[in-house]
Amino acid sequence: MATTKQKLPDRDDDGKFVADDDRGLPNFKVLAASVAGGAALGIMAMLGRKAAVQAPTLLAGDWDEALAAEHSAVLKIFDAIEATDERNTTKRTVLLTQLKHALMKHAVEEENVIYARLADDDEASAHRLNEEHGDVKRYLYTLDTTPRESGQWIATVRRFRADIEKHMKEEEQHLFPALKARLTPEENKKLTSAMNREGFKVA
Repeated sequence: MATTKQKLPDRDDDGKFVADDDRGLPNFKVLAASVAGGAALGIMAMLGRKAAVQAPTLLAGDWDEALAAEHSAVLKIFDAIEATDERNTTKRTVLLTQLKHALMKHAVEEENVIYARLADDDEASAHRLNEEHGDVKRYLYTLDTTPRESGQWIATVRRFRADIEKHMKEEEQHLFPALKARLTPEENKKLTSAMNREGFKVA
């Protein structure tokens, strides 16, 4: 008497395993490839954004010129903030966010590279500059927690600007030129590269 070959679960008539996609289920290889492709596109987009943010600094030249260009960019944000009034609370919030990001990136570049190198020859100045960056963080916290429409908010902006301009002026006119003069062209080149790498990380 002939016996009927029983079909086993997940197998075909010959007893071979059936692929998931043959049973109407998702093809996980295709899914995995799609996810990987999406992740790659996301990473490329992120790297493109970072490159765009760091590009003005990178194109400015040596490290001291690049930091001076960032100083100018920060002061332009202050200009835009000071051009607002108490009715422009949303615009003030957007500009404050831009200011925070610009200063954060700038601080990472200076603290992790420039001030660290400056400390080798002038530890007192490097320490003071780092402390002044602490003042910057306190100003940003105060602005973040003060109502945008209040007179106190814009008054804090103006005090903040006055203090940060003093900080920038000392760097650009005294400390940075002196540091650059002490270094060889090759050392300055390495410092520029290291600074740009740090900036790219947080751009």
